[in-house]
Amino acid sequence: MKKIETWIDDSLHVIKKQYTSQADVGIVLGTGLNEITHIIDIDLSIPYCEIPHFKTSTAPSHHGKMLLGQFNGIHIIIMQGRLHCYEGYTALETTYPIFIMKELGIKTLLVTNAVGSLRKDFDVGDLIVMKDHINLTGMNPLVGENDPELGLRFPSMQDAYDKDYREILKKVYIKQDMEYKEGVYAGLLGPSLETPAECRMLKTIGADFVGMSTVHEVIVGVYLGLKILGISTITNLSNLFHNDIHVQDEIELVAQGAQKRLKGLIQEFLLNM
Repeated sequence: MKKIETWIDDSLHVIKKQYTSQADVGIVLGTGLNEITHIIDIDLSIPYCEIPHFKTSTAPSHHGKMLLGQFNGIHIIIMQGRLHCYEGYTALETTYPIFIMKELGIKTLLVTNAVGSLRKDFDVGDLIVMKDHINLTGMNPLVGENDPELGLRFPSMQDAYDKDYREILKKVYIKQDMEYKEGVYAGLLGPSLETPAECRMLKTIGADFVGMSTVHEVIVGVYLGLKILGISTITNLSNLFHNDIHVQDEIELVAQGAQKRLKGLIQEFLLNM
């Protein structure tokens, strides 16, 4: 973790030449959710390749840009495309943008993702609030020598997904006439989708839906003292319920179809945060 200090200085030197505001909220966009960028009036767009020590986003539909802008006077940074360990990056490399957003001022981190449902009552297109997670990637971004100026050696994950934020969002669901659902996210390494046996195991240990991202970002967010909210889009049912083969294009289409509702939830949450 020590080396990250010099990385941060290099990255901030480039960004702060173009962006001088103090950010409030960071948003990480999942698969097929690029339209959520329309939440903000964009002041600046920086490709990851222009920021020192940022890795390139290679996953489908992940554009690989840092967008900086405003919504109703709230300064927001959007990561338009996240980084995944299945792309060949370390857990620290995939979460490095979270460190930078924190240094740019954010106190709130909102993570979104596309997931497969492990429950019959979580249907395709549902927007589910994350209340907890299970990290099954076999990796942790905090491994290595700790820098106490960044965070605690052993950060507690007791309330990783902020209870107050979830209560605010619950009221937003009711206001928008949507059924509020929350559950436990299982984060796997990927990129292969889960076997039927793996899905049965995940359900047995308490997971409600499964994906290949997010858990590392949340770990770093907690480490850095951020308040976190997570919203998952159910893009497919796990093979607990069928024998179909899901393809990436189908998953992206479902996510895209849910974007308008997700955008409305996020906007209303920001107004009531």
